[in-house]
Amino acid sequence: MPETARAEYLEELANLEASALGGLDMVNTALARTMEAVESQDVEMAQVVIADDDRIDGRYLEVHQSLITMLATQSPVATDLRLISSLLHVLKSIERMGDQCVNVCKLIPLTGSHPPADAEMVKLILTMGTHTQTLIAQSKRAFEERDVEMARDLVRRDDAVDNLNRECFNLAIELGDDADKREWAMTMLLAARAIERVADNAVDIGEQVAFVVTGLFREFEDASHPS
Repeated sequence: MPETARAEYLEELANLEASALGGLDMVNTALARTMEAVESQDVEMAQVVIADDDRIDGRYLEVHQSLITMLATQSPVATDLRLISSLLHVLKSIERMGDQCVNVCKLIPLTGSHPPADAEMVKLILTMGTHTQTLIAQSKRAFEERDVEMARDLVRRDDAVDNLNRECFNLAIELGDDADKREWAMTMLLAARAIERVADNAVDIGEQVAFVVTGLFREFEDASHPS
């Protein structure tokens, strides 16, 4: 490949990476709005998140197609091929994160305008959201800086989200005497699970950082064979 063409190709690839990772900022905005909707039972805000997911999907489709075209026309090898492969995985993780925010927001109208909410349960979910926003931002930074240690640290942060999710479950059991409150708690458990999945996808992005740097893919934590 001529030097000029190579420079243009690398610039295009860098722009596609920036565009893909920019999707994480979009997800963090969606998650912040989702937490606002959960805290105030704001159906209108929930609808904004649901409608705005089209932007995340649009980013996914646009960058995904550009990367596929690059694969077909440029025949990248070695580190470039690893990067493109990783970005395709990252895009899918971002799209799933957006979908999970939508899943939470679709639950908001189901709880009614004045649900029998438990303040401690809401606090736990909001804390999960705050931790998960940090995970998303860290996964983006780790990818940008090709920092494997920062990427591996996502597992530690994800453990905190998992623990909060379990606290939500335990609290829901304690709220089981009143039928209406029990129904609300079960709905909130679905919301907590969706947020937990967003955090898991941030860890998945971290695994792609390690793949780009080392050329080897390994799960940071093997759920099928826990240590």
